[in-house]
Amino acid sequence: MDEYQQTIRALSDRIVVAQTPIRVLDAVKWDDNIRQAFINGKGKEPPAVDRAYYQSRPLGFDSSALKAEFQSIERDITRQLGQFNPVGQIMRRMCREYRMVVRMLEARGTEDFGLISQELYGAASDAFHAGDPTLADLGLMLSDYLNNIDGRGDLKDEPKNLTAKQAVDILQRRLNTVFGEAEGTIRVFESDGIVADAAAGADYIKVRADAMFNSRDVRALEVHEGLVHVGTTLNGLNQPICTFLAKGPPSSTVTQEGLAILMEVIAFASYPSRLRKLTNRTRAIHMVEQGADFMQVYEFFRGQGFEIGQSYSNASRVFRGSVPNGLPFTKDLSYLKGFIMVYNYIQLAVKKGKLEQIPLLFCGKTTLEDMRTLRQLVEEGLVEPPKYLPEQFRDLNALSAWMCFSNFLNHLSLDRIEADYANIL
Repeated sequence: MDEYQQTIRALSDRIVVAQTPIRVLDAVKWDDNIRQAFINGKGKEPPAVDRAYYQSRPLGFDSSALKAEFQSIERDITRQLGQFNPVGQIMRRMCREYRMVVRMLEARGTEDFGLISQELYGAASDAFHAGDPTLADLGLMLSDYLNNIDGRGDLKDEPKNLTAKQAVDILQRRLNTVFGEAEGTIRVFESDGIVADAAAGADYIKVRADAMFNSRDVRALEVHEGLVHVGTTLNGLNQPICTFLAKGPPSSTVTQEGLAILMEVIAFASYPSRLRKLTNRTRAIHMVEQGADFMQVYEFFRGQGFEIGQSYSNASRVFRGSVPNGLPFTKDLSYLKGFIMVYNYIQLAVKKGKLEQIPLLFCGKTTLEDMRTLRQLVEEGLVEPPKYLPEQFRDLNALSAWMCFSNFLNHLSLDRIEADYANIL
């Protein structure tokens, strides 16, 4: 490693160390006693969460000192690499994002929390491009499509007859074939301490101990949490110089969640009720941006057919870090927003013949705006190409063919097609 590479590695390592104590989801979650009190009250009163609630739950780090540390790292990046160095620009942006994350967590329970969340993750009212529909429009459109197929008996969800232990065993066996059993690269285990059905860490997937699954759920977890989230983390940890690629600031969350949803689709691991879950999250966030409170969002989910406990869980995701009549935590927009952005990126990469850039999405916790720079860094030997790649991205033949057709189909008018096909459909 030459002096230039050592400088980058040292600065990168400082970012990795500095961000270690930041645990966004732990800092914003509502405790089980809040949930239990709501359920015991039959869902009649909003959860008792206010600014004081969060103040009673310390962040676990000195926020002022941490912001100062990221500021210091950012200054040193400019001092040692210059203002226009490509890898330096990525690292400086990460420092700024992490400072903003700390500010957001400091503001838990206030309006600023929601405003900073929108800066980091976006808002449902954001357009994808000038003149294009918004995320809220996408959510409503998908809901309409899903409503049209809801009544079909052949698309009903399979019964959830797999316990967490059975799901763990299946996932461990399948992922061993991808990541290597002998190396013990990835662990799958049960956990009591998570809100979601499953969550991925650096080299593990934890499954909620009391959750039940069906075979489709397990396949989706294999693809989403395993092949994408754990895969990109391991590829980031495999970086000898740009170690920051193992860690994901909010801008990478959008790209990574979008990549995971895209993988579900192209691996045929997605299904209507899964899409409904993502769509409902987007719609709920938009409702809150329009002034809805917790109880209104809770009733929205009740109207979707969810029981009290699940409706509470779904609504509380939107208000994590906030208060029951506050602004939303918009991280859950990352799924649909990221899917559209990553899909468009791959589509354009195929159109322009830049296929070599597509697998680089997996070289760590990447962000779309950095992809051209990452290709340059790979060519310079500063970034390693991804070691772990899903089959669909190892061989780009099928994906390229699909995107070629997709590029053409984008030019057709669906309204005109619907009119022309009226007599045959």
